[in-house]
Amino acid sequence: MSELFILFLAAILLGGITVWKRRFPASLREIPAFQRLSRALGLSIEDGKRLHISLGSGNLFDARGGSALAALALLQRIAERTSVSDMPSVASAGNPTLGLLTQDTIQSGYKTAGVEEAYVHTMGRITGLTPFSYAAGAMHIARNESVSTNIMIGHFGPEAGLITDLADRADIPVVGASDDLAGQSVLFTSTQEPLIGEELFAAGAYLNSDPIHAASLTVQDIFRWLIILFLLAGAAAKFLGVI
Repeated sequence: MSELFILFLAAILLGGITVWKRRFPASLREIPAFQRLSRALGLSIEDGKRLHISLGSGNLFDARGGSALAALALLQRIAERTSVSDMPSVASAGNPTLGLLTQDTIQSGYKTAGVEEAYVHTMGRITGLTPFSYAAGAMHIARNESVSTNIMIGHFGPEAGLITDLADRADIPVVGASDDLAGQSVLFTSTQEPLIGEELFAAGAYLNSDPIHAASLTVQDIFRWLIILFLLAGAAAKFLGVI
């Protein structure tokens, strides 16, 4: 019951804030990783190279589903913007369901760009069904397919180190974010501008002008402050002996 109430409240907040954002657009704070990503999108087309979007091994049907959905939203935007390139972007996934959705998302991006006939199903690939086999397949793409930038967004554990190590030796820039603490620590130490924490879920707002994405960030901030206030109130009540 409490979960339904939270979802209902979130829907109301998101709807109201979306309307507000349409009337009074807000500016987003600068995040260096997204600035690098925006530059990489343009440079990949100019240089005749491709982007590799690694979506990790997240499962849509458990707690890791949020990062997978965020990665798919980012993938659609990238596919749309690089569909005119001679070397279109490719995506890799380490989960069967996520792999199928990867292909569907890329196709949707091409359809939005009006070049659906240019879509090829091999742009979305399942490179392995375990974290380390997935990493091995992702490394093969980065090494052999003229990749200019490797974008790692999704669920990654320690296997992320294999991909970033190869990228470093091949002088391939990496933009990365993970919902796993082990993966975050690897990406934090091996990328120049890592995405930390909930910044993983902000990609849609930074690469898409749709107000609903910016509104969703505001909803996240509201719930964050509500949780902080709730914790402080609980601590104060405990200190005063109320509870």
